[in-house]
Formats: sequence, structure tokens, C-alpha cells
Amino acid sequence: MPEHVLTGTHGPLTVREWPRDRPRYTALLVHGYGEHIGRYEELAGVLGAHGAAVLGPDHRGHGKSSGERVLIEDFEDVVTDVHAVADLVRSSHPGVPLVMVGHSMGGLIAARFAQRHGDELAALVLSGPVIGAWELPGALLALDEVPDTPISPASLSRDPGVGAAYTADPLVWHGPVKRPTVEAFARTLKTVSQGGGLGPLPLLWLHGDDDRLVPLAGSRIGIEEIKGERFTERIYAGARHEVFHETNKAQVFADVTDFVDDVLTR
Repeated sequence: MPEHVLTGTHGPLTVREWPRDRPRYTALLVHGYGEHIGRYEELAGVLGAHGAAVLGPDHRGHGKSSGERVLIEDFEDVVTDVHAVADLVRSSHPGVPLVMVGHSMGGLIAARFAQRHGDELAALVLSGPVIGAWELPGALLALDEVPDTPISPASLSRDPGVGAAYTADPLVWHGPVKRPTVEAFARTLKTVSQGGGLGPLPLLWLHGDDDRLVPLAGSRIGIEEIKGERFTERIYAGARHEVFHETNKAQVFADVTDFVDDVLTR
């Protein structure tokens, strides 16, 4: 797959592309904390088969991009980085509708992007988004020292192969979370909560009801704060955090492509 290197707010960003000639739409994928865009290969394939040219960056401090690992001091800078990728998408495919898909921390980034640049998007998909009442940052910041507790691979999916691949992936961060990143999470949760609704932008919310990393109830509060006039939700019984890697992923993919079809045909 082609890779691009863009100038980010804090150094070079690696952007992966799954190209397609004359796409019906473009999809910009926004990955989650500690991971990288290469974990979205299957989703990119589904969207490509559906007619999309797909791109996504490794955020600063993640994957193949520059920066101290998992250190994000201001998510507004990450939104600016993602906007540079959106500019690249638009210059490659002028006039083609752009759909953004954000997962987990990427859902926080994508929601904030939509508040800042929503008129540039045709639709927004949020999967297990870190928005609303996410209690983890407050709990961690109340401690004198942020504990070294990595993400449990079993919390990602009911498919044990997903956790095993995650554990073995050298581009995934397996070390401790960093206090400045936790502080940035706490600030941006507040910013998005107060940042206003998305108006006419079509929004699809995907969430597993057994998501222990980003519990459903907390995200629902955030969704209620930002959703606009065209809102769809899909809650999956028994699914954990990564619905694109879950045992019912075929249904999840179908829900995404059906949503995009509905947006593009209106």
C-alpha cells in the first residue's frame, strides 16, 4: 500500500493509502490510542470494495509517525494533523464526498474534527468513541502516579485471535500511559462536550454493549451532546471495544456501508 509522509504539527506523519481509481467517496480512518492505522486493513478493504479510496494517518507518537510514543499534549494539534490528511484526500479526489471513521480515541479526534470542520465531511462514523462521561482520566489523575496498567487484549474482542495479534504487534504501544496524554484526554472530553452539535452532518454511532474500555453509558452522554439532525445508532449485544474486529464484524461492516449508501443517495 502506498505511504505518504506529511508535515505534522510536531514532526513527520506517516499516512497509509488504500487507493482506488474514480472512487464514489473517500474514507479517512482515525485510529485509537496506542495502535496504528495498519490494524484497519480489513475495514479499508471493505470500504474499498464498496467504492472508496481510503486513507489514514498514524497519529504523532503512534505507529510509524514521529514523536515520543503515545505522548499527546494537545488533541487540537492531532485534529490539525488529521485536517492535513483531509487536505491530501481532497487534492487527490476533488469534489468527491469525504466520510470520516473514528474509533475510540480516534472517535474523540473525529468528533472534534467535525465540530471544527464539519462542513468538509459528507458523514461521520464513530466506533466506541471516547466522548461524554469517560471516567478513566479522572480516576487516573486522582492518583499520585499513573499506574502501569496496559490495555487488556481480551477487552478488544470476543475473538481471541484479535487479542493475540494485538499483543504480538510491534507497532502497538504496550507500555504505560503518560500523564500529559491523560490530562489532554480530560481537557478534550470537556471541549467536545461544550463544542456544540453537528447540525445536518449525518452521524452513525457504533458501540458494543460489553465494552469495558469505553463503556456504552458514558459515550451515550457524549453522543447526546453532539448529535445533529441525522443520527443513527447501532448497539451490538455482547460486543466488546473493537466492533470492526468483533465476531459479528460482517454485520458491523454492512451497517457502515448501508449508512454511507443512504448518505450518498440522498
